[in-house]
Amino acid sequence: MAMSAPSSQPGEPPAAKPRVVLVALWGVSHFAPMVEVGKRLLALSGGHSLAVDVLVVPSPTGKWEAEIFERIRREEASGLDIRFHLLPAVEPPTDYMHIAGIEEFVSRYVQLYVPHLKAIVSGLACPVAAVVVDIFCTTLLDAPQELGVPAYVFLISSAAMAAVLLRSPSLDEEVPAELEFVELEGGVDVPGLPPVPASNLPSGLDNRKIMTYKWFLYNGRRYMETDGIIINTIAELEPSVLAAITEGRCTRGIPTPPVYTIGPVVAIAPPAEDKHECVRWLDSQPTASVLFLCFGGGGGYFSVAQVHGIAQGLERSGHRFLWVLRGQPEPGTKLPTDANLAELLPNGFVERTKDRGLVWPARAPQKDVLAHAAVGGFVTHCGWSSITESLWFGVPTLPWPHAAEQHFNAFMLVAEMGVAVGMKLDKERSNFVEAAELERAVKALMGDGEAARKVRKRAMEMKAACRKAVEEGGSSVVSLQRLHDALIQGAVEQRK
Repeated sequence: MAMSAPSSQPGEPPAAKPRVVLVALWGVSHFAPMVEVGKRLLALSGGHSLAVDVLVVPSPTGKWEAEIFERIRREEASGLDIRFHLLPAVEPPTDYMHIAGIEEFVSRYVQLYVPHLKAIVSGLACPVAAVVVDIFCTTLLDAPQELGVPAYVFLISSAAMAAVLLRSPSLDEEVPAELEFVELEGGVDVPGLPPVPASNLPSGLDNRKIMTYKWFLYNGRRYMETDGIIINTIAELEPSVLAAITEGRCTRGIPTPPVYTIGPVVAIAPPAEDKHECVRWLDSQPTASVLFLCFGGGGGYFSVAQVHGIAQGLERSGHRFLWVLRGQPEPGTKLPTDANLAELLPNGFVERTKDRGLVWPARAPQKDVLAHAAVGGFVTHCGWSSITESLWFGVPTLPWPHAAEQHFNAFMLVAEMGVAVGMKLDKERSNFVEAAELERAVKALMGDGEAARKVRKRAMEMKAACRKAVEEGGSSVVSLQRLHDALIQGAVEQRK
């Protein structure tokens, strides 16, 4: 899909409004929140004081998710002063197949776009209020810094993740080089958080011998060079860790850039006229009776052995369930396919559970399902977008993390936020969960015990807090206004 080049170029009359340049990555889970930030900034002033350009970094494979183009078309038709620019393809790092982690890959890959970003920003005739980059895209900060343009970083993840990144450089200096964090007694010290077990650190930060670990430190250091850190959270959800960040306890007393909590960044669309089959099935289920299992936008996929374990655990639990089960990716791809249930599920499972369960083999509308009154629990891979959606709808969770920062998010859900029931998994076996453990955890979450009552109560408190935060005068609206004012001030200072 060809997108237009920026319409304001040297020699044209300057635009009346300063522009905010958002640099979004190719994945929907990163692209959609970044766009939502731009829309909220525009909505805050009725579109009178700022305009937005979204620069989209293409996938290194050259393949695009159709949902991104659908979102672009929808936003362009909305009448908002927001323009999209698909950046040209570049050759990824020559050794990218051997890069240990996504953090290292993204950091090195987007660095190749510094010249493109400089050219676009310097080519805009109007003042550029700021450039906003994604969580692991701090190599792009070279462009706005060289041009004298304010720069911000946007974390689609939690304040706790921001604390870990900011803390990582000093933590690396404090722990002897010959030690791994897993060898530390009592866990890893991150101010504002309970001691973090090393096994729950974000992938890449738990192994000091790999290059990905160095890139964690690099990004953490570069956050301190920005004009602000924007976080997809609310002040009421993570008060202790936000205090630790802003007081400099994560950075050895050195003041951090201003922190803006503007979450939850959840785009809620009106209900579809034609209900999805999963939603229609939920209509016939009792209130808060269904356990929803879904592992990311693509639904996630498992080995046959793990699928059988999930089936056994659900069947033995006796609880109602809606299970989004996907098949293995096609060769050379990473996205799951529609599942062949006859090949994956144990013989007779569908028939035995047909009165209380539905196994859905394709993508499902996760937000619509979580919004349904019949859903009482959510088994999630712990991506932050899924977590914020569960908080928004007040659904307690059963964390089943797989990669990236998901184990860290799972720890936070249980130990710090109190909205989840923990579940044991074996990281050495691709995060395998035994059928008996899943059965126990499902009963603990969906039953009538003390643990279930506590997490339900806490989840409903967070639902109320999330909605209050985005109302007029709410914490996130106030923080967004502070960000808006800082952006305007940055543009004014460039005019001087």
